[in-house]
This record gives sequence, C-alpha cells and structure tokens, in this order.
Amino acid sequence: MESRDPSSELYVEVLPGNGPYLLLVHGFLSCRAYWMLNLEALAKVSRPVIIELLGHGRSPTPEPVEPYHPESYIRAFEKIRKGLGVNKWLLCGQSMGASLTLRYALDHPEHIMAHVFTNTNSGLREIKNMDEDKKGSALLAKMLLEQGPEGIKKIPVHPANARWLPKEVKAALLADCSSLTVLGVANTVRYTSPELSVRTEISKNKVPTLLVCGKREKRFKALRAYVESHMPLLDIVDLNAGHAVNIDAAEEFNQAVTAFFLKHTS
Repeated sequence: MESRDPSSELYVEVLPGNGPYLLLVHGFLSCRAYWMLNLEALAKVSRPVIIELLGHGRSPTPEPVEPYHPESYIRAFEKIRKGLGVNKWLLCGQSMGASLTLRYALDHPEHIMAHVFTNTNSGLREIKNMDEDKKGSALLAKMLLEQGPEGIKKIPVHPANARWLPKEVKAALLADCSSLTVLGVANTVRYTSPELSVRTEISKNKVPTLLVCGKREKRFKALRAYVESHMPLLDIVDLNAGHAVNIDAAEEFNQAVTAFFLKHTS
C-alpha cells in the first residue's frame, strides 16, 4: 500500500510482513532506498512502514515552515500510527531520523513497544548556544538556496560523496536524491536540524531501546559514551561499520535488530 498521510503530507509506504508495524525514519539527504538491505529481514518480524522526510524522495516540499519543526514530525508520526489503527508499534531511526524517533519515543512511550536507533550526532549533541546554532543554520540554508542543487551535492553526507556504499545502494540513493528540492533541504537545515538534540532528556526514557553503533565513526564515540551512561533501558551493539551501520554491516545489523524486536514483542 502506498499513500500520503493527509495531515502530515509525508510519503508513507506500508510493506507486507509479520508482526507489529515498524516505523522506519531515514536521515538527512536520504530516502526509502536507505533500508533496501534490511527490509527482507525486518519483514520477518514486523510490517515495515517507510516514510520520507519533507523535501526528500517522494514527500512534498511545503512552503510554510511549521511542518519542518521536529514537533510537527512527531504529530505526523502519531497520525500515521492512528491511521494504521494500532495502539503500539516499533521504531527504527537512522542519523537525523534517529533524532526524530528518539524524540517521539520520549514524547509517546505508551505507544512504542521497542526502539532501535543508529549513530545520531544531531540527536545527542551538546547545545551550548542555540541562538548561534540557529544563525549558522540560517546562513547555510541561505547558501543552499543561492547555490541550488550544486550546493546540495557539496554537503558531505550526500550519497555522491560516499566512498564505501555498495553499488546498488548508492545507485538507488542517487536516483532518489535527484528528487531532493532545494527549498526542502534548506528548510530542513534551518528549521529541523537546530532543534533535534534530546541530550538533556534521554534520562527520562521509558522504552526498551537498542543503539546499533557503527564503531568506526570517530566523532560519535563521545556521544556513544554519553548515551550509555545517561539513558535507561538501553542496550548497545557495536558493529564494525561507519555512520551507515545498517548498510556497512547489513547482515549483523539485521540479526541484532530482529532479535531485539522479537525479544520485546513475543
């Protein structure tokens, strides 16, 4: 089934599977193809529900800025859940998507059976000066609007700049990145990114959670240590992978995640 949630406008794709629904949220400059090496395994223990962020993939690019704020995404996730007619489901978020699923789990723990997330710098970073962060994000957004698609391609996490992605995954990501809209990316930078950190709130976690950590990503090491010491109900699996842990170590990721979900849904 493919549809658009009428309130959030997010692209929503519900895949067949066995078990509870599983919301999958990709990261910045990504799309549904990010999960292509994981869906077959995940479908054995869940029914995957893929969304795409605003301005990404098949989702629209609203002109009003309100939908880009994290709290609007959380409301959109809740409306998708209600539209599926379920009280509880599973979560999995990657990078920026993990920032959003962390926030969602903190805001609505009563609706989450279990939660998996991967390396997320935006979700766990320390905010020292929010005003300065917002100014920097506004400047980057302005630059992107001026430079257009070429400016987007210069962003380090753009798939075009990835060196280790499998060819088939990189090709699929690049194909979908051709649908990125400059306004959508700029608004994500300006209105979504600065407000993503839940670092000061993770001690309130009430949901069984698994961090599947790509241990080769050096900049995430301090954040991994922080979340390990501050977040209750957290398990951690370290894999020999980088930021894209579910792609770099797909088989090990799939094994860890399916075992974790089975543990909390059986």
